Amino acid sequence: MQIILPAFISLDGVVQAPGGPEEDTDGGFAHGGWSMKYFDPEVMGGAFDDVMSRTEAMLFGRRTWQVAASAWPERGGDPFSDRINTITKYVASRTLSQADLTWTGSTLLPAGDAIGAIRELRARDGGALQVLGSASLAEQLVADDLVDEFVLMIAPILLGGGKRIFPADGAARPLELVSSRTASSGAMVCTYRPATS
Repeated sequence: MQIILPAFISLDGVVQAPGGPEEDTDGGFAHGGWSMKYFDPEVMGGAFDDVMSRTEAMLFGRRTWQVAASAWPERGGDPFSDRINTITKYVASRTLSQADLTWTGSTLLPAGDAIGAIRELRARDGGALQVLGSASLAEQLVADDLVDEFVLMIAPILLGGGKRIFPADGAARPLELVSSRTASSGAMVCTYRPATS
């Protein structure tokens, strides 16, 4: 299975709270919802549709899973809602128990070795494992070279600080550009994979 990491990301690398003001205010982050004015349904929506069409299961960190689990089960009737409500969801958390995971299809990864469990999932045959939000989990996966494809929706904005998904560990990780498309909003959707040489 391949791990695909789609992300709304600012020009200065911030991924925190793209969807709404109260999504994630950690560290006093005051720009929640910053990505919304750059969303282009055709280009960016098409990129998400492509990723979802290849997705067999989703990977979540605790916070993103809790936000999604409080919203999506009440929705339905459109292809994305129907898909996210029925797809297998793996959750990395040290504080939740399996009994807390009431959203259909949710499974808790081992608290002591979530990354090891994700490695085992990645080694299986099958479709893609999509990381949804979950900046801390995404950063760990990037640090451990477990991401097979990045689908970055790069917004033309500098946010000056916030959560990032790329580790500041001094390691070089060369990537190859697979495709790029410019949205009507000035955002770009760029797909990268680890360089093979």
